Amino acid sequence: MDTKGSFSEEQKEKWKKRLNWIGYILVGIILIIIVGLIANQWIIDYIWMGSLGFENVFTTILGSKVLLGIVGFLLFAGGTFFTLFWIRRSYINQFDSSQLSQVIVDRKMSLLIVVGISILIGLFGSSITQGFGWERTLKYLEHVSFGQTDPYFNLDISFYMFVLPFLRFVVFLLLGLGIFFLVAEVGAYSVYNMYRLNRSAQLQLGVTLGFIGLLLAAIHLLAPYGTLLTNQVNLFQESVVYGLSYTDDIINIPKSYVLAAAAVIATVWMITALVRGKLSSIVVPIVAYIGLVIAGQLTSVVVQNFIVSPSEFSKESPYLEHNLSFTRAAYDLDEMNEKQHPANESLSEAMIERNKNTVDNVRMNDSRPLLDVYNQKQTFRTYYEYNDVDIDRYMIDGEYQQVFLGARELNTDDLPSQAKTWVNQNLRYTHGYGIAMSHVNKVTQQGQPEFIVNNLPPKGELDVSRPQIYFGEEPYQNVIVNSGVDEFDYPSGSENVDTRFDADSGIPLGGINRFLFALNEGSFRMFVSDQVTKDSQLLDTRNIMERVNRIAPFFNYDEDPYIVVRDDGSLVWIIDAYLTAERYPYSESYQGNVNYIRNSVKVVVDAYTGEVNFYVTEPDNPLLQTYENMFPELFTSEAPEDIKAHFRYPENLFSIQASMYGTYHMTNLEVFYNREDFWQFPTEKYFNEDTEMEPYYITMKLPDQNEEEFILMLPYTPKNRQNMISWIGVRNDGEHYGEMFVYRFPKQKNVYGPQQIENRINQDSDISQQLNLWSQGGSQVIRGNLLALPIEDTILYVEPIYIESSNATSLPEVKRIVMAYGDNIVMERTFDEALDEMLNKINPDRQNEDQAEEDDAAEEEDDGTEESDENADEPSQEINEAEEKLRQFGDLFNAYQKAMSEGNWEEAGRIMTEIENQLAEQE
Repeated sequence: MDTKGSFSEEQKEKWKKRLNWIGYILVGIILIIIVGLIANQWIIDYIWMGSLGFENVFTTILGSKVLLGIVGFLLFAGGTFFTLFWIRRSYINQFDSSQLSQVIVDRKMSLLIVVGISILIGLFGSSITQGFGWERTLKYLEHVSFGQTDPYFNLDISFYMFVLPFLRFVVFLLLGLGIFFLVAEVGAYSVYNMYRLNRSAQLQLGVTLGFIGLLLAAIHLLAPYGTLLTNQVNLFQESVVYGLSYTDDIINIPKSYVLAAAAVIATVWMITALVRGKLSSIVVPIVAYIGLVIAGQLTSVVVQNFIVSPSEFSKESPYLEHNLSFTRAAYDLDEMNEKQHPANESLSEAMIERNKNTVDNVRMNDSRPLLDVYNQKQTFRTYYEYNDVDIDRYMIDGEYQQVFLGARELNTDDLPSQAKTWVNQNLRYTHGYGIAMSHVNKVTQQGQPEFIVNNLPPKGELDVSRPQIYFGEEPYQNVIVNSGVDEFDYPSGSENVDTRFDADSGIPLGGINRFLFALNEGSFRMFVSDQVTKDSQLLDTRNIMERVNRIAPFFNYDEDPYIVVRDDGSLVWIIDAYLTAERYPYSESYQGNVNYIRNSVKVVVDAYTGEVNFYVTEPDNPLLQTYENMFPELFTSEAPEDIKAHFRYPENLFSIQASMYGTYHMTNLEVFYNREDFWQFPTEKYFNEDTEMEPYYITMKLPDQNEEEFILMLPYTPKNRQNMISWIGVRNDGEHYGEMFVYRFPKQKNVYGPQQIENRINQDSDISQQLNLWSQGGSQVIRGNLLALPIEDTILYVEPIYIESSNATSLPEVKRIVMAYGDNIVMERTFDEALDEMLNKINPDRQNEDQAEEDDAAEEEDDGTEESDENADEPSQEINEAEEKLRQFGDLFNAYQKAMSEGNWEEAGRIMTEIENQLAEQE
């Protein structure tokens, strides 16, 4: 029996060892899988970045993250191990082994548990350190001086933007770690009141408290620099000044130094009390410190309420001046060129002739209704789609012309379900095709845009030699090119034209790449398909916004990329990259804490190859130079001329700058303080709703220039008033790109603002009657963008009117052009007719002169027969007929309204049908 029992124990021990080994093997396998997946993603990203030539960007970011991750792991894991080890030793010294759990007594087991917990905490700390710290650390190490200092501490701006964030990150990271250790120690030593009985416990608590106290002192020492970055003067109040204010200067900065000293004194007091065993006295420095914090806040409130508020301007004036000048610098407004605009009513035929190219490029289409037209008239198949219609300028037939254009992209969502096979979606349908381009100022007889380039393949006045769009704005999935399946190129009649990808910009799928990317895609079919050959390439991350964000996630990107036709006929996308910061001293923020912005980089993505270039447009910008030091191989210094010619000043940046300038144009401090001359964006009626006016591009000749150029502009109105007080613009062409200017109108002269023009259109009896007729006839009237057009020393307003029937497949059509000038408003079928009518209104003699010229010409051609007399009467007969028809329309409309008010729907329907028929006869 004993032998059998002994054998049984031996077997149990063997199985125990086997199970332990199996456990170790399973843990090892899990770790290998986790590490393998992480390593696989790193390898995938490295290969992808390398295919674009940006592998050094990847290795720089990864290297900084790995180093910081190691530092964070060692810091958190080492600190945790040291803390837990000290706690165990204190327990062993304080209690007999029989009083303690076996987990604590067993050295090997307790060591394994401590190591395990330390590793988990270390991994957590590693993720925090590298996740939040890599960019701050690189900026700190590679930062460039701004060459400008703040007026209080006399420190370079770079200190606030690069050094201070890094120091705050380090201090708060260590403080968080210290608080975690303190909580663990308090929890451990609260058992059996060990903090009262054990000297080792007291010493550990004292060391941790000292660590936390020094970090709190460091936070208070950094706090004065933070006063230059906010308008918050205490927990409850904000100052009128962004940046250092009177209360900050008098109270908050001295308070920070006092609290720093108090934190150090309190730390020394608590450590001494713990060492001497006088635990009850520990509460004294804590209460004193908290009391000082509260007293500091209350003092700040008292000073703000009873000293600053009663005479705020006199107290804050020196600080307001810094706020004004630094905010202008942060938004690049200090070089604004301000000029006077007389706002004369001097429009004439001669002026129109002098500014012919400006008038010829007046926009008569809007992008929103135009997008519907493009999608219905230029897609041809359900799998094509236009995401956006953009505005740009081109030299066409030797003339500088403003145009609309959009990219015909591929969207396979609407393919029949039976066509959504793996081969079709991954190998066959791979790209969009071509663009459509139309004039901004020309429409057909039906009110549709007049195309410059259209159809498949694209034909027109511009040569598009490489129309395939593999990379665009659609949420494209990854595809494989140069496979065993030919790619669909474009439809041609009842057949389809095929093509093959002719570039080496994809990721080769030979060798190990195929396995790695099949694993990354989660596609077994990709790994085993015989259609995928050694010559095949994977086009990965084809959405251009995802693509640039994956390369350079540290920039902010404009949400409106636009496509450009290069001189060689290829297509590229241009994306504006913004460099932003949160810590520019004395600057007011425009969103959250962001108070500095520049558009120093233009990103260009080839629509065919996917090649990406980051072109530098502001080489002297210190923030850009810092990024160049961090990633020297990311940037290209000079853009090709045919791409540079299509750089546009971004609307988003311009809106931010214009909004800030509405306040910060006031250079007189008292006016600035009172916001007496605050400018705001006007409103307009767009798509039948009152909405805030957005910036718009126009082609115009500036008063001091000889040629038309591409301008982005926006009117201003005074606060709570509708008259236009000024307009702001920025130049886009050539060496003048980015030059901003403002034209102010005379304050003693009323200049109609956009909303006033909209109201006058509504109040015009003839125009409103006709618009009401259309809108009640089963159609929808759409009011387009109202454009304020500066021409020399005057302002002309133009607004297109669209008509869209209630039919789901109908297209919005430009049916009328409304033009407003001074007190005159006209609505005609075309821009030329509206302009001609406007000239007749402002110069009545012009119409008589024109009529006289026509009569003279008729007399010269007249041979004296009765036929000439009859023809001479035709204009007056036509006028009489037009007046008669207008009266008929008025009578019918009155009858229609009467029938509607009486509830006689059948009669109202009959009258409306008659109105529609007569309107159709007039088309």
